[in-house]
Amino acid sequence: MFQLIDRRLNGKNKSAVNRDRFLRRFKSQIKGAVARAVKDRSITDIEHGEKVSIPVRDTGEPTLGHAHGGVWERVFPGNHEYIKGDEIERPDGGGAGGSGGAGQGGEGEDDFVFELTKEEFLNFFFDDLELPNLVKTQLQQTVVMKPVRAGFTSDGTPTNIHVLRSLRSALGRRIALSATPLDELNAAQEHLDELLESEDEHSPEVHSLQSQIRLLKNRLMNIPFIDPFDLRYTNRVRVPSPTTQAVMFCVMDVSGSMDEYKKDVAKRFFILLYLFLLRVYERIEVVFIRHHTQAFEVNEDEFFHARDTGGTVVSSALKLVKKTIEQRYSSADWNIYVAQASDGDNWDSDSPQCRTILGEELLPLVQYYAYVEITEGEPQNLWFEYEMVAQRHAQFAMRRIKTAAEIWPVFHDLFKKTPMHAGG
Repeated sequence: MFQLIDRRLNGKNKSAVNRDRFLRRFKSQIKGAVARAVKDRSITDIEHGEKVSIPVRDTGEPTLGHAHGGVWERVFPGNHEYIKGDEIERPDGGGAGGSGGAGQGGEGEDDFVFELTKEEFLNFFFDDLELPNLVKTQLQQTVVMKPVRAGFTSDGTPTNIHVLRSLRSALGRRIALSATPLDELNAAQEHLDELLESEDEHSPEVHSLQSQIRLLKNRLMNIPFIDPFDLRYTNRVRVPSPTTQAVMFCVMDVSGSMDEYKKDVAKRFFILLYLFLLRVYERIEVVFIRHHTQAFEVNEDEFFHARDTGGTVVSSALKLVKKTIEQRYSSADWNIYVAQASDGDNWDSDSPQCRTILGEELLPLVQYYAYVEITEGEPQNLWFEYEMVAQRHAQFAMRRIKTAAEIWPVFHDLFKKTPMHAGG
């Protein structure tokens, strides 16, 4: 029997060609493992690699060997059970894949397990979304430095003099330097007053005290009001500007009309947006808000798996987003992005209120607002209200998604004109 093995050199990574061939061969099994990982993973942990298990039955390699031609017979010594024409059962392979119950016989092998790199994982994750080259389409990150106050220093330029601090330092210096001469002056003045009551003002001792008092007064007058030593300057250091940090709000409708399929589509859209922003900003914070008739800020697990449901009041979520921005994410320091996913169903009386809140209160605070409506039917009342907002605000975009295959095209369409937004 002969086996052919490709041993050709491939630079530093000698197994690159064989690994690519292996990934192509087991593409369906790997995609299944990646799909399971996406379902169970955290959004912010989606970029890491993944361990993939391949059943041992799928790893067999074709071989070349010599065989006897035609029909032929053999005699096996020690055979006491079978005669010519008997069919022999296949041996039990109990234990293959590391599973199965205990038994007296049988044999097997564990599944073949290997680990995908981060790049390979992303390629397989985006494969069904028609996005094999997301990394190549990323925007260039621009880090801008800005000066910020960092206390005070005794050295600087005249334009940075801090008058109050300088005067405070001068006052402290004058008090310290004049304390001893002032005590001596007061003591000498009291002694002089006592001598003038009992002695003549022309006595030598009186003249001596008067000379000492003049010297002390001159000493006090010679203490400068302000000295170069007293000057204090505002100290400024350069730090990365807030354009390198962003917060992403994930807003999802969890009313009774949002089934598990729609939630899964929404999750994949949020993953895309997170990965997109992560390649532009150094720091990303994710805020999860789910709503039905009321809105709540929750962690990621509750965001996708909590079972509470009810009617739909979208304005409750928009109000909570605005409140959270005002309390924790100042628009002067953060680049704010909002992604909202819904099936479009909303109370008729609430949709006009959503249009007002979004257009007049939220959009002036955010860099970009993306709304996706996940439905196969006709647009709902919320869609028509949001259309009025989209006509007046360039940083607001809205699209409809019917199936998971449309996620990437819709995502690309939403963000194809955002270089200036992503740059901060």
